[in-house]
Amino acid sequence: MESLNPTKHSILCVCLRGWCLSLLLLCSWSAGHAADKPTEYRLHLYHTHTAERLDIVYREGDRYLPDSVARLDEFLRDHRTGEIYQLDPRLFDLLHDLTIAVGEPDVEIDIVCGYRTPWSNEFLRQTTSGVASHSLHVQGEAIDIRIPNVRTSRLRDAALALHRGGVGYYPKSEFVHVDVGRVRRW
Repeated sequence: MESLNPTKHSILCVCLRGWCLSLLLLCSWSAGHAADKPTEYRLHLYHTHTAERLDIVYREGDRYLPDSVARLDEFLRDHRTGEIYQLDPRLFDLLHDLTIAVGEPDVEIDIVCGYRTPWSNEFLRQTTSGVASHSLHVQGEAIDIRIPNVRTSRLRDAALALHRGGVGYYPKSEFVHVDVGRVRRW
């Protein structure tokens, strides 16, 4: 093996240092520009009762986008009465994080039930079993969902693992209730 003479060694060291410095500056510049653009939080939704679809960025970084949140509130309105209610934005984050937890970040979520007026909640209590009298749907803190091609039990397990609120499992109706209330399960 040939050894480098001192001049070639010095030139090689200078070149390597220059290359390393260039790489360091490029990485630093890239990281700085990546930090300029906050992370986007997107939801793809399909409402099973209204047949409406919504594909929306509702948050950038730590900032909820007011117009997008208002569109989500309208989309998740009580489908029986049309009444719109201001939902807890943590619900949107929960939906977003659930899609990631099941390995389907770009999947369209089927919405079975979003907000419920007190009237709708009482109507369901009279005609269906398993509806709470003080449902968090009425407070804008709950949503019933399914994700096509994801087993309902897998969706339930992912929601339980997030440990972010209540999780109800309805295998016969094939949906999962999630809410941002206290952590519990049924």
